[in-house]
Amino acid sequence: MFIGHFGAGFAAKKISPQVSLGVLFLAAQFIDLLWPLLVLAGAEHFRIVPGHTATVPLDFYDYPWSHSLVMVLVWAAAAGGLYFLFRKNRSGALVISLLVLSHWVLDFLVHIPDLPLLPGSDLKAGLGLWNSPAGSQLLEAGLFAGGFWLYLKATQPRNKTGTWSLISLAAFLAVIQVMNITSPPPPDELAVAVTGNLQWLFILWAFWVDRNRNPI
Repeated sequence: MFIGHFGAGFAAKKISPQVSLGVLFLAAQFIDLLWPLLVLAGAEHFRIVPGHTATVPLDFYDYPWSHSLVMVLVWAAAAGGLYFLFRKNRSGALVISLLVLSHWVLDFLVHIPDLPLLPGSDLKAGLGLWNSPAGSQLLEAGLFAGGFWLYLKATQPRNKTGTWSLISLAAFLAVIQVMNITSPPPPDELAVAVTGNLQWLFILWAFWVDRNRNPI
């Protein structure tokens, strides 16, 4: 899942208007930001297998530290605790924790059973919606559109930058989603891991958007 997670970040602004969209995006996408770093460090592994699912040609056979349920709960608690430490905002900290956890829940819907429950365990989960291209894309599009609409209801532009920075961010994310599902399999694992780190640009972009919009 890709834009569905960003949809969750957009939606959370309605609940926590005082939290920057950049922070909300960071929380919603946290474990997918952590994963390529662990891959590059050699701590987690995957392989490219065309046809592994009908939508995604990646076999995530070893990623317990970023994507196991137990570790995601740890990351969620740590992220919420860190936010509270600096901002003293209990409700915001709770939203941050829930966003980190939401990533695993949404992945559970689309992944085949490859999400480990805890490191070192063979117990894995996933409903496998990636094997239904139409179903998985409808889910992602719905989550993204719904979250974007809630963000629009929760904020208003402070200036023209506040309008066009948001529109361009949403459009670019949509283009990346289309490219993900229409492009041929990536050339190698290193290219996937390196490209995954480019998602930090979306976090910075979201901070820029939110600096030019006001909560309603």
